[in-house]
Amino acid sequence: MNQTKTFMLMAAMAALFMGVGYVIGGISGMLIAFVLAAGMNIFAYWNSDKLVLKMHNAQEVGPDHPLWKIVAPLAQRAELPMPKVYMVNQDQPNAFATGRNPENAAVAATNGLMRMLDADEIAAVMAHELAHVKNRDTLVMTVTATLAGAISMLGNWAFFLGGNRNSGQSNMFVALIAMIVAPIAAGLVQMAISRTREYGADAMGADISGQPLKLASALAKLQGAARRIPNPVAEANPAAASLYIVAPGLGGVRDSMFSTHPAAENRIAALEAMAGSALPDVAGSISQPWPHSSVPRQGRPSALGINSQTRRRDHRG
Repeated sequence: MNQTKTFMLMAAMAALFMGVGYVIGGISGMLIAFVLAAGMNIFAYWNSDKLVLKMHNAQEVGPDHPLWKIVAPLAQRAELPMPKVYMVNQDQPNAFATGRNPENAAVAATNGLMRMLDADEIAAVMAHELAHVKNRDTLVMTVTATLAGAISMLGNWAFFLGGNRNSGQSNMFVALIAMIVAPIAAGLVQMAISRTREYGADAMGADISGQPLKLASALAKLQGAARRIPNPVAEANPAAASLYIVAPGLGGVRDSMFSTHPAAENRIAALEAMAGSALPDVAGSISQPWPHSSVPRQGRPSALGINSQTRRRDHRG
């Protein structure tokens, strides 16, 4: 369902892009828009990971680093090539993945995340990022971000060029609508795609790590910190917000069409439902190469303060 929804949203964004091109110059404008989009996406396909990592001043770490040691067995469990692992010197606890495909992927975490979370929670977060890699979400979001930026640019061109003049008259009203509406619509579609991919990565990441409740507790901590601790990269480049596991700013209490991420509360509830429907002590049945949490899974409070055993009885009842 998520794959179908993403395809439909990307098709809508492509149609919007072509439509703005038509407003600018009719059929010729539409063809120019298509060529422009293709060129921008080819550039983004080959260079987006380098740009993202440079933007964060990320530093690659090797096998002796604790984060690398956590990511390596998770990548093996997910049947993925070992991605490059990076650290970002930033106080806000967050993480992201980038790369055009699993063979050229990179995952990164901030110093703030490493300080705030325990080993199980870090593993759950990095499993989420590996899920993005496995689902090729990094490529999908690169394409949508590129198209959204191109649509905004074309919207401005539509205004200054005065719209389609094939009929012998300047349609300034249509051009003005394109300038205002097109970038907003493109942004909304981009955010909708981002929210859809986050739910999918939560589910697959929980499956990779075997600990949905640990991902839930990590999300609760990360979202609370993101509301207090600034993210200078996202503040300087708002388009980067969709990269992270949690929105690097104020998060709402429900999913919003104006947000890049689902509400943390909804993501946590979905993970707790997943834990409640799983076999007892799923995490305990999987060999963990990282230090295990000292808190037992059975009877452990959820990230929302709801007893997990109660949720199991409610779910089965």
